[in-house]
Amino acid sequence: MEPDKTHISVLLAEAIDGLDIDPDGCYIDCTFGRGGHSSLILSKLSAQGRLIAIDRDLSAITAAEKFKDDKRFLIEHEGFASLADIVEQHDLVGKVNGILLDLGVSSPQLDEAERGFSFMKDGPLDMRMDTTRGQTAEQWLAVADVEDITWVLRNFGEEKHAWRIANAIVDARVETPFTRTSQLAKLIKATAPQREIKKHPATRSFQAIRMYINSELEQIEKVLASSLTVLAEGGRLVVISFHSLEDRLVKQFMKKHSQGKKVPRGLMITEEELNKGKKLELIGRKLKPSQSEVEVNVRSRSSVLRIAKRLQYIDE
Repeated sequence: MEPDKTHISVLLAEAIDGLDIDPDGCYIDCTFGRGGHSSLILSKLSAQGRLIAIDRDLSAITAAEKFKDDKRFLIEHEGFASLADIVEQHDLVGKVNGILLDLGVSSPQLDEAERGFSFMKDGPLDMRMDTTRGQTAEQWLAVADVEDITWVLRNFGEEKHAWRIANAIVDARVETPFTRTSQLAKLIKATAPQREIKKHPATRSFQAIRMYINSELEQIEKVLASSLTVLAEGGRLVVISFHSLEDRLVKQFMKKHSQGKKVPRGLMITEEELNKGKKLELIGRKLKPSQSEVEVNVRSRSSVLRIAKRLQYIDE
């Protein structure tokens, strides 16, 4: 089955290679999107193989219809923070051979003005990954105080002008509530000086609000923690991140669980005892897209791929 041409999967070959696919194995694509990664995984599975996809975007669930006749495939309409529950429902705890996470927003989500993710196209201030539940960006911006907005912009967007932007939003909404992406983008551009060449002044604020509305970092923390119990021994965890906050979480998680017990210097301890707390092995170094991939898909330029392997379960 051909992947959706409206979305180019980033680091596609590298991610699938990182999974080190067993044709008879069980794999989980935690971010189905438009099915680019899932399509390639399925092409490498035998009739006995299995792929479970997860996505909280209804558009992704619709896109998965192209695999409806493939008995090896099923998709769950959930956020990937529900990974542990989904795996338990399918009696696959400790039996999964690989987990793939492609974080961030897909091209179709950015390109569809009605979703409200992009400041480049006018649309309603929604920003929800799952449009069937939760608070929209419009609803939050109507009630959040200066301190809350500042905290979100500073912590999720690393926006230096967070306080200035937050005050401008709260002052402006007294006269006119924020309902459109163009309104918000225009106010931010008028309020905050452009920090970076070729980057719109609203870039960091839109990212921050989207991440807050969708609890993105919390979702990532939960799915990473769940991977330790979900994966079989030797199973792979493959994660593609698109900005420093995501990648920092992934890097710190993998580093923490790839190290053994910390013991006082000079204390005699066996290697077996030292390795008891070691749950992951890092596979290679982080990977970045090639220049040729960036030329074809400019949105791939900030992506980072990290891979880890689940080690033997030892007295955990």
